[in-house]
Amino acid sequence: MDVLIIGGGLGGLVAALDLRMRGYAVTVVERQQYPFHRVCGEYISNEVLPYLRRLEADPAVLQPAQLTRFSLSSPAGRTLSVPLDLGGFGVSRYTLDLHLCRLAEARGVTVLQKATVTAVAFEAATDSHTVTLADGRQLAARTVLGAFGKRSAFDRQLQRPFFQQRSPYIGVKHHLRLPGYPTDLIALHNFADGYAGISAVEDNRLCFCYLTTRQNLKAQGTIAQLEANVLARNPHLRRILTEAEYLYPQPEVINEISFAPKSCVEEHMLLCGDAAGLITPLCGNGMAMALHGAQLAATHLHDFLRGRTTRATLETRYRHDWQRHFGQRLRVGRLVQGLFGQPVLSEAVVGGLRYLPAAVRALMRRTHGQPF
Repeated sequence: MDVLIIGGGLGGLVAALDLRMRGYAVTVVERQQYPFHRVCGEYISNEVLPYLRRLEADPAVLQPAQLTRFSLSSPAGRTLSVPLDLGGFGVSRYTLDLHLCRLAEARGVTVLQKATVTAVAFEAATDSHTVTLADGRQLAARTVLGAFGKRSAFDRQLQRPFFQQRSPYIGVKHHLRLPGYPTDLIALHNFADGYAGISAVEDNRLCFCYLTTRQNLKAQGTIAQLEANVLARNPHLRRILTEAEYLYPQPEVINEISFAPKSCVEEHMLLCGDAAGLITPLCGNGMAMALHGAQLAATHLHDFLRGRTTRATLETRYRHDWQRHFGQRLRVGRLVQGLFGQPVLSEAVVGGLRYLPAAVRALMRRTHGQPF
């Protein structure tokens, strides 16, 4: 085959659609079975729409929520609000990933579900890869794209530096219904040692997702106690937590979320999406970055597969383009994250930014891209 993609999230599936449209034989390996939930804020900036429409994958058929306003609150409930200049939309990963998978399969992409990659070997003599699956199958591919998410056992095999260092962060996601909640608003609410985002997705539901620390959870004992004793000190969060209807019995949880810098090339594999770098939830645009990364990877792989570049040039150019498009967004995201989470500092920052809406919009522009 021409391209094997490890991971069937946004980056992997959209890269598969792009590369298949260019005429390549593509296989996606996904360890879970669609549809399934992921810990994700489920907001996507409209910067991605021209690209998705070119791929004939317009998300409008899923009837996503249209998001045009942004609000931020301090732990005590002070708020600031600004319009979203470019706007965005909300759609659940449960719905969107399944939709993209079906599109990919209908167009000739092979999607192997409930399959796990255990090894990737690059063979210099043939300038190609051999990919081994957990069931013993071996697949030969001219190129491999890694789109295996925030944290994978495969990161350990690659001995990636961020995987060797413990991260204090955990992520939690609920789907809710809350009558009267504005469907055009994405809101971020601070609390002690964390922050939560809430916005509408399809079918009159809300995605409620938050980041905090293992220590915060350990001190409270359970997620329910954490939400009641810590998150609910913010009055906006208290209303959500006490008035909303929870749509599935247990939240989705992910541990060891790392915002440390990552490489976008490993062992002659290009990486995209969260595998290549994770933007902080306060900047709320990881899904758009994953889609843009898929577009960059597909473009560079196309040049290589057509014989226009060598493998060394492929990797060098991809690294350069990835840093040019995303390096600053990630750096600004880490800077912004440092301003929140501590109650005193959060109160001061939100209190000050309330009188500087232009500064808020400038920060947002630095963590969002342009239509592509």
